[in-house]
Amino acid sequence: MNATVTGDDTGSWATPDGDMAFRCPLPHLPEAVAPVRRRAHTVLTSWNLPAATIEDAVLVISELVTNAVTHALPPAVLHLSRPRGDARCALRIEVSDAGPASCVRWPADGGQPAEHGRGSGIVTALSLRYGARAHRDGITRWADLPAA
Repeated sequence: MNATVTGDDTGSWATPDGDMAFRCPLPHLPEAVAPVRRRAHTVLTSWNLPAATIEDAVLVISELVTNAVTHALPPAVLHLSRPRGDARCALRIEVSDAGPASCVRWPADGGQPAEHGRGSGIVTALSLRYGARAHRDGITRWADLPAA
């Protein structure tokens, strides 16, 4: 399967208050995570963020997007923004989805695969603050990355 990141509404722009923003609809496939990471890296580089911030951001994006395409219902969207009013925060990362899938598939032995379950710890370690908010269309998980 070939996962591509496309869409007319995909791209960077400045919001009315001057913040930089980027929106990317997410294909609901695990294979979509790598192209989303690459696209986000390109956008963050064009915003002239420090290399260390970009590396941390790409890791957080990977974790949040993986969670959305693995455990939630479509549609899912990645939204990146650079808030100008918060000197401590370099970047806001948000992934919105339609909420948890009703059936999460686990291995036959009932255990959780060893390579899963570390995402929230990674997001916690790299973020200035993080959280989730429920809304009419589902849930948005977000993380603010500190300015370098």
